[in-house]
Amino acid sequence: MVDQPFKSILQTVGNTPLVELDNLIPSFESRVFAKVERFNPGGSIKDRPALMLLLEKIQAGELVPGRSVIVESSSGNLAVGLAQICRYFGLGFICVVDAKTTEQNIAILQAYDAMVEVVTEPDPKTKEYLPARIRRVREIVAGTPYAYWPDQYSNPLNPLAHEQTMREITLALDGRVDYLFCATSTCGTLRGCSEYVRRNGMPTTVVAVDAVGSVLFEDKPAPRLIPGHGASVRPTLLAPDAASTVVHVSDLECVVGCRRLIRHEAILAGGSSGATVAALEKLQERIPPGSNCVLIFPDGGDRYLDTVYSDRWVNENFGEVSHLWKDQMKGRTSPC
Repeated sequence: MVDQPFKSILQTVGNTPLVELDNLIPSFESRVFAKVERFNPGGSIKDRPALMLLLEKIQAGELVPGRSVIVESSSGNLAVGLAQICRYFGLGFICVVDAKTTEQNIAILQAYDAMVEVVTEPDPKTKEYLPARIRRVREIVAGTPYAYWPDQYSNPLNPLAHEQTMREITLALDGRVDYLFCATSTCGTLRGCSEYVRRNGMPTTVVAVDAVGSVLFEDKPAPRLIPGHGASVRPTLLAPDAASTVVHVSDLECVVGCRRLIRHEAILAGGSSGATVAALEKLQERIPPGSNCVLIFPDGGDRYLDTVYSDRWVNENFGEVSHLWKDQMKGRTSPC
């Protein structure tokens, strides 16, 4: 039977495929699956919270086409999701990004007619861009009539959107999800999936995959290169008990994980997806044979072609370990 056509592009958010990864770790005695979120219309898992953050207010008439203006801080995927939704409903959108935001992401936002404001100076106290971006959002909202800040960092609708993500995974595996690997940033995905697991009494081990240098789980702050992985400020949504265990993954391990994915599974995935691969490799000896392991892949690799998949970028940032690529191409595990 042929499916009925969707009434809008926004109806295609969610119900992304769960793909088994047979070749990723040949010696691994458990099954590995990837929840491939690049198949959302905006290209990432952030389409889910973006839609939930706005849709209820649109339906209630609190956000009015041609008048209301959405203002948010984001350097990547959530911005694209919001831009698409705002364009569809005729809402204004001002996105506050920073100097690390890629030209590609800015071009995508502008294609959706979003207004992009770039913060060029980090916060003087923390030396990080996020506090400066949030401060600028507050200023814009205060000075813009009919402005609304969804605030992805503290809005409970962010994790609520990801309860559906976990529900889809659970249904696809008939309830048997032994390990869930979830990269962290705003902690919306981690918290939403964890709350679904807890409420339904599932025995799932939820693994938070954080970045080395992220402050989310007590690591020392340090510069990070992979966007959308880890955080420089602990968000309100962070629930320390959401994870059964935490694995910290370096930028290089993210890159190696991504390269292994495309080498062995022909999946072009984003940096935080590579982080979940690296985390699985770190924990594989502790996972009982016969387990079902699910990795959430937040986005695709097409927005990382100038970084993760660029040999020049890798050599510039990890030149002292560039010889390790030969080991990686042979299928060995990440050396870091």
